[in-house]
Amino acid sequence: MTLEDIAPPLLAADEPAPIIVRNADGASPFFLTCDHYGRMIPRALGDLGIDEKERARHIAWDIGIAGVAEAVSDALGAHLIAQRYSRLVIDCNRPLSAASSIPPISEATTIPGNQGLAQQAAFERQQSIFAPYHRAITEALDQRLQAQRPTILVSLHSFTPVYAGVARPWHIGTLYNRDRRLPQLMLRELRSEPALVVGDNQPYAVSDTTDYTIPVHGEQRGLINTGIEIRQDLVTDESGQREWAARLVRILRKLESELRALA
Repeated sequence: MTLEDIAPPLLAADEPAPIIVRNADGASPFFLTCDHYGRMIPRALGDLGIDEKERARHIAWDIGIAGVAEAVSDALGAHLIAQRYSRLVIDCNRPLSAASSIPPISEATTIPGNQGLAQQAAFERQQSIFAPYHRAITEALDQRLQAQRPTILVSLHSFTPVYAGVARPWHIGTLYNRDRRLPQLMLRELRSEPALVVGDNQPYAVSDTTDYTIPVHGEQRGLINTGIEIRQDLVTDESGQREWAARLVRILRKLESELRALA
């Protein structure tokens, strides 16, 4: 008997599925993911032992990115797949082997509901949240490949202005691992706007050990790809989300013909 045979589903029948899909039939070559879109916690896990103030912080989700992702998806007609449960339940942009996959501590906050987690309990989170999300992305990319549709993967995130007491000056960063095609073009366009402080693989760099979406869905398929990180204080409200979505839409539209030539 395997864990899969004995592990019950984490989500009750009346709880929302982990996957949010938008513009699935959109004609755009851009394919958007949003790993930390939401901050829901399955009912069975209660509040993970942390109060509402902590659950609203950046440790639980990428603040503001949901509105940006939806606006970019709608404006471009780009297929968006997003994940509605908190990264504190399981981080859908971490390899399952990573210590931060189900973090016992996030920044300086202890997560009691993640302490001493049994193997079966971790497996329930993997099967109920992580696996369906990435299966949906895999299936969508497989369908695009079969239909011979061009695909450019853009993984959307936001980052906290201060982490562990250190201020982060960047307004936006473009992230990559092995493939620099789209990130370099994004840097060119973003840095043409003099008011912006733009990070080149800042505030994070993509790697096989700390990331999942770009290495697995982008690089393993040979897709042009980039991660985008926007500072959270710039997209906390709707006006900021609209402003940054409009900027990304304008730049991605401008780059589309160059990217098609690179593919």
